[in-house]
Amino acid sequence: MLIVIEGQATLNLSNGHGHASESQLYEVKFQDSFLRRTFDPPIGVKFGQAALRHAQYVKQDGGLEKMGSLLIGLLLLLVPQTSDCLQLTVHPAEASTVNLSTSLPLDQCSICEFKDQVVGNCFTSLKIGSSENVTVHLNCTEPRKAISVQIENRIECTKTDCTPERGIVPASFLSGFNRKFVWELMAPAETTLAVNFSEYGLKKVAEGDTCDDGYRYTVDTKGSDAKQQSQPYCRNVGSAYVTLPNQATLTLLVSQQEELPLSLFTVMPQPPQKRAIVPGQSVKVTPEPNTRVIISRKQASSDCTVCVGEGPSQTCAPEQTLSESLITTVDFSCSKPQDVFSVEVNRDLDCSKDCNYNTIHPESSIFEDFDRTFTWDMKVAPSMAFQLDFPAPGMRQIPSSDHCPDKHTYTILMYARAGAVSLGTFCRNGTISRMQVLYKGRVTLEVPRDTDLISSDFKYSRTSGSASAVVDATLPRGQTNTDFFSARDIPSDSVMKWNFVVPPMHNFTIQFLSCVKPECQSKEVKVTYQQNKVSIEKALTDEQPTNYQGDFSLSLKNCDAVRKAGVAGFSLSYRVSVFRSGYPDNCTVDLQRFQGLSLQIENTNPASFCEFRMDSVVQEKIVVPAGSKVNLSFLDCPSDELLLTATQTIECQNLSSCSVNGILLTIPSLDLCLPTPLRQFRWDLRVPEQGSVELSSPQGSLHQSVPEQECDGSVSLLVSDTDGSNIGRFCYRSNQGTIQKVQIFSNVTISAKADGTKDLSQQQGSIFNISFKSEITETLIYTVSPLVSTSVLLATPSWPGAMQSDSTVSWIVTIPEEYSAELLFINVSQPRCERGHTRVAIQEMGSSEEESFREDERYNDKYDIQSSFYLNMSNCEPEHGTFAALSKISLQKKTRKLLSIILAVVGALLAVMVIILAVVCVVVRKKKRLINRSSIYIPKGPVSLPGDASYSKNRGENDSPVYASIDDTMVYGHLLAQDGHTDRRPGNFNGQQVGTYRTFTGPMETSSKESGCELDSGQGPEKDAYRPFLAPSETFIPARPRTPLDAVDSMGWDRRMMDNELYTFKNPADPNPIRLSAVEPLPPPEPEDSWSESDEAEPQYDMPDM
Repeated sequence: MLIVIEGQATLNLSNGHGHASESQLYEVKFQDSFLRRTFDPPIGVKFGQAALRHAQYVKQDGGLEKMGSLLIGLLLLLVPQTSDCLQLTVHPAEASTVNLSTSLPLDQCSICEFKDQVVGNCFTSLKIGSSENVTVHLNCTEPRKAISVQIENRIECTKTDCTPERGIVPASFLSGFNRKFVWELMAPAETTLAVNFSEYGLKKVAEGDTCDDGYRYTVDTKGSDAKQQSQPYCRNVGSAYVTLPNQATLTLLVSQQEELPLSLFTVMPQPPQKRAIVPGQSVKVTPEPNTRVIISRKQASSDCTVCVGEGPSQTCAPEQTLSESLITTVDFSCSKPQDVFSVEVNRDLDCSKDCNYNTIHPESSIFEDFDRTFTWDMKVAPSMAFQLDFPAPGMRQIPSSDHCPDKHTYTILMYARAGAVSLGTFCRNGTISRMQVLYKGRVTLEVPRDTDLISSDFKYSRTSGSASAVVDATLPRGQTNTDFFSARDIPSDSVMKWNFVVPPMHNFTIQFLSCVKPECQSKEVKVTYQQNKVSIEKALTDEQPTNYQGDFSLSLKNCDAVRKAGVAGFSLSYRVSVFRSGYPDNCTVDLQRFQGLSLQIENTNPASFCEFRMDSVVQEKIVVPAGSKVNLSFLDCPSDELLLTATQTIECQNLSSCSVNGILLTIPSLDLCLPTPLRQFRWDLRVPEQGSVELSSPQGSLHQSVPEQECDGSVSLLVSDTDGSNIGRFCYRSNQGTIQKVQIFSNVTISAKADGTKDLSQQQGSIFNISFKSEITETLIYTVSPLVSTSVLLATPSWPGAMQSDSTVSWIVTIPEEYSAELLFINVSQPRCERGHTRVAIQEMGSSEEESFREDERYNDKYDIQSSFYLNMSNCEPEHGTFAALSKISLQKKTRKLLSIILAVVGALLAVMVIILAVVCVVVRKKKRLINRSSIYIPKGPVSLPGDASYSKNRGENDSPVYASIDDTMVYGHLLAQDGHTDRRPGNFNGQQVGTYRTFTGPMETSSKESGCELDSGQGPEKDAYRPFLAPSETFIPARPRTPLDAVDSMGWDRRMMDNELYTFKNPADPNPIRLSAVEPLPPPEPEDSWSESDEAEPQYDMPDM
């Protein structure tokens, strides 16, 4: 929507789709570009609405044009504002409605509807019906103070039960507002309702009185005259229940700072009582011994009579007394005698001689629908006193004009010489535990008609006494004010005494409220205080004790008073105030810097004397609302007896506006002045409609605490849904985690609890990572990745307790490819289903087949699964029994048979090939060794081989003949013996180049043995013969033919020689004794002619015949 203001500015309230949205920015842009201002929501929403409320539009030419001035709206946009805008989602329970209203004008405070991201109509009062889910914008300055909340509930009862049977308030429902809860109670005619406030009592107060703790109840009923009657009550004192007629309205007013318990009261219908007296029908009455039943007419104008007896002996009169312990017939002459007559049941208890009475209680079966008065006349010896011990917690004294909340009013009389003296009017549930009355007295209990009689037994005994009356009272702990009243007319020169027990670590103060002074003839009225055997006397006008400690007694003694007709006697009323002694520890807690964070501090030891105060108001339990700043004080509160719990609410209104990447749950650091460490922290996660919440661990994986795999850390995390069902307990920072994430369908509560004295506020790091996701089909989904090293246990929610009825849970189990899983059901308990069936299903991913079983089917304990799979469980509506399951997953290496066979065949082939290759290599190597063997004769003189570096001539300087080829026999001649050429021997080469070759004709003897040649002892050197195998001591075979070691042909030392018989020293020019071949060298050939210098200069080699 674009609105042009006077042609100068544009107000843009559009989010691009033609409607306003809280997530958009709102801007005012002047067209001359001199000024442009942008507002963040929700202020922009309110400013825009404020501007629009001051404008009028008509539709013209398809657009909206301004008809009136928008200057006021523009000013609202430009002038800085201090108003707040609060968005709330209100979802009343069934049979409940919520009314939001303000007394301020609409332009100052408005309640606007917010639907589909659009702010709708605004009102000063908005009613939200039952089961509706409405989001509202509260556009006010301090909306929690400006707007009041009224929650209306309806409780309908039959003659046997009520729906609902409890007055329930959702936890922290609209806390921070002034709230008014209204319950309309409806029941059939002639049925009464008993409303039981079991946790707190109620005390009747006057219309203008205020309640100290901020809780004020009001009960509205209609009397018999059809007039509306209203009675206010305060909490914590008085009766625990109230009896109401069949139609009544119960109202509770709660201030901003007060938190309510989940259940306030219970309602039970009381069936209509059968009328004992019906015209024409008789009633049989049998009084107990020493008991009189007196039936008297209340209205003198009535002509109704009560008749006793039957037949001719029947007598009728306005009053009848039944005293004999005989069955007596009673009848009435009118249709509604209970409106005309009252019944008194009187019993004499004489302890002047024997006192065998133990407990005293009223008779509840006599005339239940009449106004009843029970009286007990008590008597002991004149020098003695009778004692009454009241049941716990005691009796409470009230002014004689007041009535008790439970309609059971007690009166105690004392009989003095001058007549009966009233000692006071009392109600149940008070501080007075015992009374002693001198000589003679009476106890009276008045119960109106149609009221169930509460049987309160009290003990009756006798004791010694000197004072006319003695009252024992135990004062309550904490700051309390208790009023006491003396006898209405204390007899002359008589004493009335009170004994007070003051709790430890408390001070007391006495204050006189009212006093009727007597007319004294002699003596004076004395007030005596006694403490630890020390007495202090004071006059009525003196200042009374203030800020004293310890138990004490107060005695009030009358003077010798003048008694005159019509003149009231001496009486006194006073107040005993008890308060804590010592100096408290103060602490200012500011939660304004934390979003949605509230604190709760409670005392875990009821016997301790710890006292809480919040903003100077004594509290039984401190609750600091979110976003508030309060002053706390703690008096005598040991740290180890306090429990500090912090609660943070995280709400997602819409998935589009919630964090996509998740929210890290961390524990904030609280104020250091708090007297105890943070022991518990709770997160309340509110999921939007059609949404779910996802939990994961910031450190990797979650570990759920189950039997045999419990958490070993000092912090445990309990996850539960809003109805209190436990989802599971998880460990903080565990290295054994297997759960990747947990998806939950409903709202979730996460509770972190520290063991021992650990302070959670000092906890470092994040606890959980949460994300709000779209809706899931299951109630709960786990994503699990089991570890190879250990097994993982899977437990149903609330294990070992029962899984919630009609709920489902699923596990998505991821298995590595090289592993398979063994699923073992350790413990499965099955119920008998009233509706539906339990079901356990196992299905591998990517497969359409599944295995499942129900509660009425047999199942296998063990399943082998080859890949990732789903495990689904669902519960039925059990008739009896519970459904719970514990299973275990273990990973195992996969065994592939085909791969094993292939590897075995390939291994066998490789082994065969290696063997064949080894054989071939051995044969080839042996053959090469045989082929490479040759015989070389080394003559005397310088040794030189072709190619030696010591050869003195090069090819150009050498004039020796050049051979085109050399026959192979010249090289491999030594092998000819193997081919049968035994007559040939290889030539001897002396290392010098010659021009001709000659056939060797030297001596030679061929051996007939193939293994080698025999040595002829007649000749010098060994003959040249082929010997393939030689002993190691006879030869040294180098890797190749030997070459000269140096240029001077010196064989003085060879580095290749070993320390053996071949290690030889020789002189230059001596022949080398080392054989470089397996063939023995031949002696040099003898020359044909005599030696000459020329022959010596050019030695020749004799070559074998070709």
